[in-house]
Amino acid sequence: MKRASKITMIFALVWMALFTSIFGVQHTAQAATDPLGLTAEAAILIDGETGKVLYEKNADTALGVASMSKMLTEYIVLEAIHDKKISWEQEVVINEYIHKLSSAPGLSNIGLTQGEAYTVLELYQAMAIHSANAATVALAELISGSETNFVKLMNEKAAELGLENFKFVNSTGLNNSSLLGNHPQGTDVNAENIMSARDTARLAYRLITDYPEVLETASIPKLPFRDGREYTNFNWMLPGLIYEYAGMDGLKTGSTDFAGYAITGTAERDGRRFISVIMKTAERETRFSETETLLNYGFSNFNKVELVAEGYQEEGKESIPVEKGKEDSVEIATETPISVMIRNGEEELYQPKLVLEKESLTAPVKKGEVVGYVTLEYTGEGPTGFITQEGNESIQIPVVTTSEVEKANWFVLMLRGIGDFFSGLFGSIVDTISGWFS
Repeated sequence: MKRASKITMIFALVWMALFTSIFGVQHTAQAATDPLGLTAEAAILIDGETGKVLYEKNADTALGVASMSKMLTEYIVLEAIHDKKISWEQEVVINEYIHKLSSAPGLSNIGLTQGEAYTVLELYQAMAIHSANAATVALAELISGSETNFVKLMNEKAAELGLENFKFVNSTGLNNSSLLGNHPQGTDVNAENIMSARDTARLAYRLITDYPEVLETASIPKLPFRDGREYTNFNWMLPGLIYEYAGMDGLKTGSTDFAGYAITGTAERDGRRFISVIMKTAERETRFSETETLLNYGFSNFNKVELVAEGYQEEGKESIPVEKGKEDSVEIATETPISVMIRNGEEELYQPKLVLEKESLTAPVKKGEVVGYVTLEYTGEGPTGFITQEGNESIQIPVVTTSEVEKANWFVLMLRGIGDFFSGLFGSIVDTISGWFS
């Protein structure tokens, strides 16, 4: 028995050594490949202008998104404002459910009095600044008649915006069990909204790009409300708050037991804007410190550089053939420059590549006619994609004709036809005679 015990002990020690060695090496390798060493379950950093991905970690894993869901509700509200379906001054009378939800313990809220009217602007500010859940549901009911209908709209809008790994079950990001038995029809009582970090960044990018005024509200550190109280923005990285970060002006935090702590942040300095997403940290403060790490990484290591000038022509492909024109070819060039946020010192790792979608043109040809595009090939080791809906691996700019070409008159075309005929005939004769002596 003692011998058997010794053998068992030796086997266990060997197994533990192997286990530690294998997984220790794996963990070390993973840490080595992550330049930032973030503890968040998922993260992403993008250029706020072009959507270029600068850093990512588990960016396509769908996770709980919590109150960052409200960015989509904000998008839909702002779209309704722009489409004049609702107005900022429009009043919403608070019903019994919204009133009870606004006073539910443990939820982020601003108290709303039953039967009292609040403007859309008041409810929007309560949602965007203090993440007020009852105000969010009130806006959802205003736009779609019910939160059930609004959730359908959310999922449709998410798909329209190019999101891929998502599912929305309510307008707020709460667990459905927190909605006092009024969770949207067709959703599970314990369900929560999910999105990937990439989709969250894509949503934030579209929100800021399509409705830049969102930052006017998102950047407000404290909201004075009609009840006489002042409500602090949960983005504690805004000016004057505990984790103040230079240039920070948005965008949305979130937290539930399922989602952990999360934040979508954005900051602008010296004409450079970055958008960051941190998802599922274990501690509230960590989402802010790791957002700082992400944004510092962006501001310290990336700058916008013009890699392709306006009017760029690829050597040997400066023109394209034109049939039936006064000229037999026309010059082509890029319509605009390519300027991209790139890592410092990596200019030589980007090379322009011409992709022609038309091999020739037929007169008449207009100036500015698109014949293809120029893209960039990257030979470095960083991320290469863009967050934009098209999902291209590289930015693309049109290549166009630089002048017009008129159609040749019938006499010139006839002479060319005759010339081509005799040229072809002579070539055939030469080939035949050459064949006799070969």
